[in-house]
Amino acid sequence: MENWRVADYLVQGCAELGVEHIFGVDGANIEDIYDAAARPRSGVRGVVAKHEFAATAMAHGYARATGGLGVVVATSGGGAMNLVAGLAESFTSQVPVLALVGQPARELEGLGAFQDTSGRAGSIDAVQLFTAVSRYCARVDQVRDLPRQFAAAVEAAFAGGPAVLLLPKDIQRAAIDSRPVRLPPFTPMDPDADDLAAVATALGCARERGKVLVIAGDQVARDNAHHGLRELVTDLHALVAVTPDAKDVYGPRDRGYLGVAGMMGHPDVIEAARSAALCLLVGTRFPATARIALGETPLASIGSLPPYAPGIHATSADLAATLPAIAALMRETGIRTPTLSASTPPASPTAATRLRPPPATGPGLRYREVMTALSELLPTGSAVFADAGNTGAAAVHYLDLPADGRFGLALGMGGMGYSFGAAIGAAFADPRPTYVLAGDGSFFMHGMEIHTAVEHDLPVTFIVLNNNAHAMCVIRDRLYCRNHDDRNRFHPAFLAEGLAAMFPTLPCYPVRTLGELRDALTMPGGNGPRFVSIDCDPDEVPPFAPFLD
Repeated sequence: MENWRVADYLVQGCAELGVEHIFGVDGANIEDIYDAAARPRSGVRGVVAKHEFAATAMAHGYARATGGLGVVVATSGGGAMNLVAGLAESFTSQVPVLALVGQPARELEGLGAFQDTSGRAGSIDAVQLFTAVSRYCARVDQVRDLPRQFAAAVEAAFAGGPAVLLLPKDIQRAAIDSRPVRLPPFTPMDPDADDLAAVATALGCARERGKVLVIAGDQVARDNAHHGLRELVTDLHALVAVTPDAKDVYGPRDRGYLGVAGMMGHPDVIEAARSAALCLLVGTRFPATARIALGETPLASIGSLPPYAPGIHATSADLAATLPAIAALMRETGIRTPTLSASTPPASPTAATRLRPPPATGPGLRYREVMTALSELLPTGSAVFADAGNTGAAAVHYLDLPADGRFGLALGMGGMGYSFGAAIGAAFADPRPTYVLAGDGSFFMHGMEIHTAVEHDLPVTFIVLNNNAHAMCVIRDRLYCRNHDDRNRFHPAFLAEGLAAMFPTLPCYPVRTLGELRDALTMPGGNGPRFVSIDCDPDEVPPFAPFLD
């Protein structure tokens, strides 16, 4: 307890929650948190990222990989402002992230302090700013309030989304006379029994009339509810689609799999929706990126938040418990469901019908052949994080994950560059082979986080499809704009060669043929990071339905 400060209290509190890594960018008004993490036997390692947005993505990926809490730290001013987009992604995707944000000392607030965000004397109000992108936000103005505020922040984060504590410099360094109280595990509220019964009844009635189509979302992965989903699907003899960010919850090796729903998805899902007796959403709000036309097909939903489309809904913050409860309720109420014999074969891995973009004639490899090769080469259990844009659309549509694979995609507010930080955060939590699939536009935004992977020798393979353009914008200009120019096309950049010169220990592979791609991914090179740059055509149309109408 000697020299026990608020900063030590916070780090110890994170450690007792199972957090082993915190992510951020060091600076004067957050250095005490890093100092506390460096304390012998703190149990927490402070990781220095290159940018706060990427640090938030690391905390996001870490939380997804552990099923626990991710922690990001940032100094005041621009460092704090850089958190907003990353926290907004965690808010939208309901991933538990705790942000510890440094502030100038209290005695300087409202007096023109450097990076003052107290809201006094016309300064920016950080509480107001972060409240809009968090489930809980509080400024710690008194040491005695810290235990209550820390507990409230953790509870809010585990309920689904980011929480923010604003920490003046003098508060971080102040003495505190107690260690953190061990917080009880978060216990989600039980779903309403009447709502569950309504969903079970709707499923039973629909099963008597015809097929049920299940569309599963990423909450299934967050709640580790894969087994419950498979049991329910088997009981219903249902057809299954997944949202673009949930490719790891059900796949082509599973019975009844149709593909991905939405604008990057597969036509078979649309046909199934039109003829289904009921569409059941599991762990998704059915956002625009996953939306398909249901026509007259009724909708039911199970998940932490109600869907954007109208229908019957049962709220559940723990699908691992709720999905078996639904199946049991159907059995208890005498709803008959067909059973599959053990000899019933799973759907073929190539069963999903692909979209057919126009043929590309430009230089480089094609999206489909790259993703097909990756599907064959990814080791069992790999984690894949894809980025926004043409590369993400191609990964969603064409890539088949390996057995026990994981998939991450930011479709909320994360935007381009999210995959670099998220993959690094996940790799800190879980040493499985991890892959980033991104375009060169995303690389130029946040690709220098590769430096963090190099510094910590993480098992991350960075695969950048380089078409020397913001290629999705190139396609949009051509299709939708009256006066398009070449603003989204770039001069050639030789990414692999450049990074090889920057990081002598980083294996870097320029790829222009499928043979070179296979060599790059199978070349012995230890368990550390590697970088692969694949030449692609900026004018190739990706498998993105709005571009194909």
